Amino acid sequence: MTNRPEGDDRARDDDARGDRARDDRARDDGAREDRAGAARAERNARRAAARERAQRTRAQQKRRQRGARLGLQIGLGVVLVAAATIVTLVLVNSSRPAGPGPDTMADGGITISTGLKAVEPGAASSGPSAGETASADPVRITLYVDYLCPICGAFESTNSEYIEGLVDSGAATIDIHPVAILSNRSQGTKYSLRAANAAACVAQESPDSFFAVNKALFAKQPEEGTPGLTDEQLASVITSVPGVRHGSTIESCIDDQRYGKWVDERTTAVTGGDIPGSDLTTFPGTPLVLVNGQQYQYTTASTNDEFRTFVVGAAGSTESTPTPTPTPSSSSSETPSASATSD
Repeated sequence: MTNRPEGDDRARDDDARGDRARDDRARDDGAREDRAGAARAERNARRAAARERAQRTRAQQKRRQRGARLGLQIGLGVVLVAAATIVTLVLVNSSRPAGPGPDTMADGGITISTGLKAVEPGAASSGPSAGETASADPVRITLYVDYLCPICGAFESTNSEYIEGLVDSGAATIDIHPVAILSNRSQGTKYSLRAANAAACVAQESPDSFFAVNKALFAKQPEEGTPGLTDEQLASVITSVPGVRHGSTIESCIDDQRYGKWVDERTTAVTGGDIPGSDLTTFPGTPLVLVNGQQYQYTTASTNDEFRTFVVGAAGSTESTPTPTPTPSSSSSETPSASATSD
């Protein structure tokens, strides 16, 4: 057995331990480097994912912005087209002539005679005008009315029954001129214009029912300052009157406001001084009541007896004959005539 020095063994052990320590440090360093590399890779991957998400978000925002701009442009285009269409329609409608009125309203009013039947224009006697002798002609009563006018409604309520008796018996004729003076007094619905248009529809389609329809419209008269009846309600009031013909045509006429521009034109002419059946050059307002061309100064305090007196006086007035004063009567059949003033 060979004996080695003890120092050599220790040296070898120290070298081995040193080698192991170096190996351990190398392994630790490698592990740390691996971990650091993995961490860097993970951070790089997160940054890459974040960049990708940011790019997708920016792309989506750009697409939304492009879509919003396109939608705005399309919407603006639609609005401009609609505005241009409305302006065009307004210009066309404003330049379009009113067109003819109802066949029975040649001068803006319809004439009702014996039996409350409508008279064809030109077929009725024109009746005596102011200052002429009445002779044996029927008294000619002329009314200019607005279906929203409360004073018109009061006159109708006070005198309609009396006038109906005169006209039905043939002692008088009545010319009724619907006008639209108060179109701006119904919260924007233009009730006066719509009601006058509805009356014109009746004058065209069912003229013999006009007197009854006129009465019904005043019976359902709304208060001034309210929206008034709708077109559907107007049609219901009119077609509910017994004897009205061509109801569906009248309803369409009301919906279409077929005579609206004509009513507006006639109203402008009347308020401008063109007042058929009268020598007046200035329109005094509604109701305008004329008897043989003479204006009846109606007030809400007026009574039927006062109107009867005026009618009989206008029927028989001449320069040599005093105006008679009829005896008041509750009957609606009292009829004035020229004979009432003769001896």
